[in-house]
Parts: sequence; structure tokens; C-alpha cells
Amino acid sequence: MRRHIVPFIVRHEPNGRALSHLKSGIGAVIGIAGVGALSSLTGLPLLIAPLGATVVLLFGQPASPLAQPINIFGGYLLATIIGVAVALAFPGLLWVAAVAVGAAIAGMLVLRVTHPPAGAIPLVALASPASSASLFVTILISCVSLVALALVHHRLPPRVQYPRLLPQN
Repeated sequence: MRRHIVPFIVRHEPNGRALSHLKSGIGAVIGIAGVGALSSLTGLPLLIAPLGATVVLLFGQPASPLAQPINIFGGYLLATIIGVAVALAFPGLLWVAAVAVGAAIAGMLVLRVTHPPAGAIPLVALASPASSASLFVTILISCVSLVALALVHHRLPPRVQYPRLLPQN
């Protein structure tokens, strides 16, 4: 019985330094607060739930392929295109959300721009009363803001390489 449970409870993440974890948490606070401040200044609904998961990757796992700028921008762009297209083609039909999420995931995998938080964007597009154009603007401003902050944040001690460099052949 024990050998069946162990794979579910063993930690797969390596131990880290407390200072690095604290820096990650502070980066996330500043990132979300910054986007919230921009939201207040612009009147745009910039604080959307998927950004909470994006900051986990950006500040907590910056070496992950899923946290790289191309994955963030590409994943969100593709998911927004799919979500808006489905919302325009099938207005008010929330059952198509499953198809839109599946299409966004498949598209991200095919294009190698997987960013898991972006998988929620078709749900946002289908459930939001906001216009399609404003969702594109919301995503773009939010992503640019968070990635720019991450670029600065990871250059502060303890320094972390972000974005990840390509391996040398």
C-alpha cells in the first residue's frame, strides 16, 4: 500500500533557498499590484485570474520553458484568438468552452508555446461581458507589464537568468 501512495506525496521540486523564495513572493506581489495599478489608471479590466498562475511561473519557476516570454505571449495570443473566435461564432453558448480550451491547448502544444494559465482564456472570453477587442488589449498590456517586471526582478540579487538562454551546441 505504501509504495502506491509514495509517488503522490514525494516532493519533486528541489530544495531552494529561503531568500530566493521570499524574492519570488515579493516579485509576484509587485507584479500583480503593478497590473492592478495599471487597471485603475486605464479603467481596463487587466486583473484576470490566469495572471495569478502566470506570476507563479514567472517569479517562482523562471527557468521553466512554460515561463519564457515566447510561451507567455504566444500562449496567451493563441488562446485569445481561439476564445474570441468561439465567443463570436457561438455567443451565449457556454458549452463550447470545452472545445475552445481543448483547441487552445492543442494549438499551444503544436506551436510549442505552451503556457498553462493561457488555457483559461477561452473561458474568460466566453464568460466575459467585455468586448473581444478589449480582451486582446487586456492580455497584451498585462503580459508586457509582467514580463518587463520579471526581466528587472530577476537581475536583482539573488540573480536568476531570465529569459532562459538557448543551450550551446
